[in-house]
Amino acid sequence: MAAKKRSAATSPAAASAGGQDKLIDSLKQFIRAQGSGYLADPNVSSIGIGYKETKGKRGKELALQFTVDKKVRPEGVDGLMSTPIPALIDIGGGVKVPTDVVQRSYKPHFLLVAEAETPDRQKRVDPVRPGVSVGNVKVSAGTIGCVVFDKNDGSSCLLSNWHVLNGRKGELGDDVVQPGKADDSRTALNRLGTLKRSHLGLAGDCAVSSITDREFDTSVLDLGVTPTQLGEPQIDDKVVKSGRTTGVTHGVVSRPFARVSIDYGPPVGTREIECFEIGPDPNKPADDGEISAPGDSGAAWLFKTRGGRPSEVLAGLHFGGESDVDPEERALACFPRAVFEELKITLQAPAPESLEAVTGYDPGFLAVAVATPRLSPSLKADAVRLDGTEVIPYTHFSLALSGTRRFAFWVAWNIDGGAIKKIDRSGIEFKKDPRLPADAQVGNEMYKGNRLDRGHIARRADLIWGPLPEADRANTDSFFYTNITPQMDDFNQSAKAGIWGELENALFEEVEVEGLRISVFGGPVFHDDDRLFRGARLPREFWKVLVYSEKGTLKAKAFLLTQNLVLAEILELDEFRVFQVKVGEVQKRTGLKFPAALVQADTLVVPEAVEDRAPLEGLADINWH
Repeated sequence: MAAKKRSAATSPAAASAGGQDKLIDSLKQFIRAQGSGYLADPNVSSIGIGYKETKGKRGKELALQFTVDKKVRPEGVDGLMSTPIPALIDIGGGVKVPTDVVQRSYKPHFLLVAEAETPDRQKRVDPVRPGVSVGNVKVSAGTIGCVVFDKNDGSSCLLSNWHVLNGRKGELGDDVVQPGKADDSRTALNRLGTLKRSHLGLAGDCAVSSITDREFDTSVLDLGVTPTQLGEPQIDDKVVKSGRTTGVTHGVVSRPFARVSIDYGPPVGTREIECFEIGPDPNKPADDGEISAPGDSGAAWLFKTRGGRPSEVLAGLHFGGESDVDPEERALACFPRAVFEELKITLQAPAPESLEAVTGYDPGFLAVAVATPRLSPSLKADAVRLDGTEVIPYTHFSLALSGTRRFAFWVAWNIDGGAIKKIDRSGIEFKKDPRLPADAQVGNEMYKGNRLDRGHIARRADLIWGPLPEADRANTDSFFYTNITPQMDDFNQSAKAGIWGELENALFEEVEVEGLRISVFGGPVFHDDDRLFRGARLPREFWKVLVYSEKGTLKAKAFLLTQNLVLAEILELDEFRVFQVKVGEVQKRTGLKFPAALVQADTLVVPEAVEDRAPLEGLADINWH
């Protein structure tokens, strides 16, 4: 697009729009509604709000400001396959606002090449802190913005950009390292955590990683403050950031709102992002005039106090700047509120009761992805659904629930042996899941006046790991009746020292489990002739599959517990036995389909029929190898 010749007269309609704040709100609404249409022009790189410029100097008149890759006279527009920008644009309600056209294009500020020398910000920093180098192992390097907390599970995370923590080849679960790979290739040594959540779109260029392998400091390097609040940028606000490449730089908000179009390269392509623009602070000039440079992506811009000091208010998340051919220095930042809402994060550690959601079983928990079992068509038709899916999530575990049997088909859970917490279970009551129909769950009425225990399928002790708020919630979630089946007290109670309840512990003791991480699947075996008791058919068999990695190889061990209950109103234990079986046998008995990687990881050789095998008399009888 090119600008038509126009006068410098202020539009009377704009002047009567009810003040600058009202006009800015109207301009924001117009850009959100109509901005994409203008950005479809190949020569337009952004549309935003700014003061009209004349010969490079800013005036006092607010305008719809367009930036273009190349500014030409109207007669040269056709050669750019572009269209002219009108002198005035009606933004609604009869309000006509003048336009301004500035030559400027943008690019994301990820690092393209490593520098010859390594400043301290680009080295390993312990504890890690905002303002230093970071990156996905498949990306070069960017900057840690700030420490945040996951609203879902309460865990600590690091905030940066999508193109820093995710990138074009990244995926959730990728390792994140500090410093970034461009600054130090020893990725195994520098592991920080994993990519947890990311977004690239109107809400911003943003992502968070977990912090699992390093200690952290919340204060921003060389600024000495910890962001505690979110702010909304206004024109002429003064801001400061601490970036991996340029260090501490100062700026002034030049456009408080804009929608920019940036090419992230194949296969991502061009994306539109709502943001604000920052120019240099003439009173605090940066070295070489650069307030940002490649490698600064992800840095946090903070508002400055009236005294010129960094405040604790987050102004925005830096993600890009002017392209190499542009003469004027500019930086782009995402709006913090949009980023925080999109990524479901907060600056304050949430209380356990305020956690918003649960993530359930994590299929990417081990080095090799292991998905949950699939139900056969008949089982799928019987499954209770939550939000349209039969996979019902809780903290650290998920399950599928039978509508007719009212017990779980399967429960899948993750165990992080290196992060287990000791949390008291006293005062936690067994209860039905309020998200599901009450009549689809067997409740307390089953367990009164008999020897039946409320047996956890996913063991409580297996689930209470991770950050304390997360572990607390897992502790509580384990007591939902959807995770419970009736089991005889003799084998269920840990005090009895039974084999069934010690399988996970025995694995940790006998095998060098990589990362001390295990994924477990378990549940009852439903038989048509299971005895009916108090309106429910009680399972007399249970199964469990342990999955883990040993010396780089995925392994799986399967077990079957057969429980023979003679049921009348008084229940007596006849006999129960534990067998080590093949995963394939569990599939046949349950109608479940396990992932191929899990089935192939089970290399146990056993007689086909359970009757031809000896039951396990003790943990020493288990074949781990």
